[in-house]
Amino acid sequence: MANPAVMVLGATGRIGRLLQLCPPDGLHLRLQARRAQAGSSTGDWHVFDPLAEPAALARAAEGMAALLCLAGPVPGRGGKDADMADHIRLAEAAVRAGASAGARVLLASSAAVYGARGGLLAEDAPLRPASAYGAAKAEMEARAAALGAQLGGPVCALRIGNIAGLDAALGGWRPGFTLDRFAGGGTPRRSYIGARTLAEVLAALLAAPALPPVLNLAQPGAVEMGALLQAAGRPFAVRAAPAAAIPEVALDVARLQALLPVPLAAADPARMAAEWAVLEPDMADG
Repeated sequence: MANPAVMVLGATGRIGRLLQLCPPDGLHLRLQARRAQAGSSTGDWHVFDPLAEPAALARAAEGMAALLCLAGPVPGRGGKDADMADHIRLAEAAVRAGASAGARVLLASSAAVYGARGGLLAEDAPLRPASAYGAAKAEMEARAAALGAQLGGPVCALRIGNIAGLDAALGGWRPGFTLDRFAGGGTPRRSYIGARTLAEVLAALLAAPALPPVLNLAQPGAVEMGALLQAAGRPFAVRAAPAAAIPEVALDVARLQALLPVPLAAADPARMAAEWAVLEPDMADG
């Protein structure tokens, strides 16, 4: 697929902003927002509500090679009245528009669909979400896949791991921040991906000739949250981990690695902290 045009739904969210700060080479991004963006004089912006204005979404999708759906409420950022079912409705709207335009659809899902489970998690592992957000993403995946099969439109759900800087540790850090400490002395280990690296991987996937129905998205290996904070120079305290806490959750990224032109390097706290340090000033109010 040479120089594809991509419709980005939810482009004002945090991952959408990353794509604007790290524009992908060879891709033309058509950016969707629900309201006009003050100070956004650059970029191909299209203002409409994907749920209330399906005709506008269909028009915006015309001529696109792919739709990247990043839209939907984020836990803790949409207020207590945020409707997690919007993830399902927005995904289905994207699948309908993509099928009508002959464009494939990539959906931002989450590692939260796996729930509180340890070990290396491959895409065919049973889904056991432990939160309303994870349950909504799991239902979104299933409903979108069924609709895509019905309409003949390819759909890929991206199960994104922790994004360094948009996560609960580095992104949620405040003075007095505390992490769980397990019996062996370590802090929680999780699958991570650097912020700039995420933008680069999304660009590669959008330009790839074909994608599987589901794809884990992270760098290989697991990273201690404490090591990430230390690399970023952020002090923290520790507390005894509760019995229900999971020491490690890691995504199997073999499927992702096989799709990329250059395999991803193992997750490195120093490198991810450095990526975030460059981007953080422009993401601070997001």
